[in-house]
Amino acid sequence: MSFKLLYTGLLSSLLTSVAVSQSSEQHPSLPTWKCTTSGGCVQQNTSVVLDKDSKYAQGGAGSRTAADYAAMGVSTSGDAVTMYHYVKSGNTLNPASPRIYLLDSNGEYVMMKLLNQELSVDVDYSAVPCGENGAFYLSEMKADGGGSSGGAAAGQGYCDAQCQGYCCNEMDILEANARATALTPHPCQGNSCDKAGCGYNPYASGQRNLWATGGTVDTTKPFTVVTQFIGSGTLTQIKRIYTQNGKQTDGGTLSSCNDGQGGLAGMGQALGRGMVLAMSIWNDAAQQMSWLDAGNNGPCNIQESTPANIQAQHPDTHVVFSNIRWGDIGSTAKA
Repeated sequence: MSFKLLYTGLLSSLLTSVAVSQSSEQHPSLPTWKCTTSGGCVQQNTSVVLDKDSKYAQGGAGSRTAADYAAMGVSTSGDAVTMYHYVKSGNTLNPASPRIYLLDSNGEYVMMKLLNQELSVDVDYSAVPCGENGAFYLSEMKADGGGSSGGAAAGQGYCDAQCQGYCCNEMDILEANARATALTPHPCQGNSCDKAGCGYNPYASGQRNLWATGGTVDTTKPFTVVTQFIGSGTLTQIKRIYTQNGKQTDGGTLSSCNDGQGGLAGMGQALGRGMVLAMSIWNDAAQQMSWLDAGNNGPCNIQESTPANIQAQHPDTHVVFSNIRWGDIGSTAKA
């Protein structure tokens, strides 16, 4: 696909985006579903918003247009959002590396309360190479964006356990590319956060063909990821299930997280209060994403994982998230 066609396609798909109240920004529509075991899944009138610091967007936060979302590599179609890391602008290939958040119909962030609940998403990582990270995760941001100008509808108020913006609980549902993945709670107590996390990487655990190109979960094709946060009152387990071509695969269970920042119980408290869904695609000039996909963590090597090599060899790198559903355990995906 040519980058001229990519840009044109992104722009045209965004022309149908809807404006959310209290903001003139044109937020691309992304319907999601909230589910119960008794009532099934009900479609939600949701959309996405760019982070306030989206450097290739020409419009200011809160007043961005379809062209700004296209310039940042973000487009939606039906219930799917696609994010490109690199976007062509004239003769320049911009490393857009977008980050977006899920908004409700009132222009606030959707607060997913997921203790003793599950979250499911269909993913396509086939165009995400070594050294790249298509991230799908939760952050304990404030629903209104924290009172900053424009609020949530302007992409304000980001925080995470690395203390970008400010320190807050972070639950990494998926940090992944086609070669490796990690599921990682990052609980915090005040400004003290478990920055390394206590996650689960199947490759590092010895399951080297579980998540792989041509593997048990074949990352060259789309599949569904279900993450269950099990525990009544207190989080005791985080369980992962994959479904591809009608076949379910046990993706592992995380049942302990003994750190100094609250552990699974602390993560569960944040999930009970409500967390914001964030999605991004990025690479890592400092460590070449080796903590995710190299050495004991995956089959990649440093040389192929540098940002320069990714840009040269994989300028079309992108990730697709779709069919996002959350609710009662067992309610979001068919067995």
